[in-house]
Amino acid sequence: MPPIIVTFVRIVDRMNYGIGRFAMYLLFVLMGILLWSSISKAAGQPSLWTLEMAQFFMVAYYILGGPYAMQLGHHVRMDLIYASLTTGARRGGMPSRCWR
Repeated sequence: MPPIIVTFVRIVDRMNYGIGRFAMYLLFVLMGILLWSSISKAAGQPSLWTLEMAQFFMVAYYILGGPYAMQLGHHVRMDLIYASLTTGARRGGMPSRCWR
């Protein structure tokens, strides 16, 4: 592989690792927003912005944390069908008998 591509992949991996580590802490921000929502609602003055901000932080958490999880090999996938496929079908070549 050309050295420029290897360098590019290493840079992207380092950036991905750093962004993923940052995204881990977004969960604590999300918990703080939801805690504030509960406290303000219990006090009789519900904040109107908390639901939307919680949704924004949840989306950021998943979008920024997903590549980090894939990089570490911990990505959650739904393998309801994937687990029952043969090795050839998993590789993408769908032979006539792909089910076990």
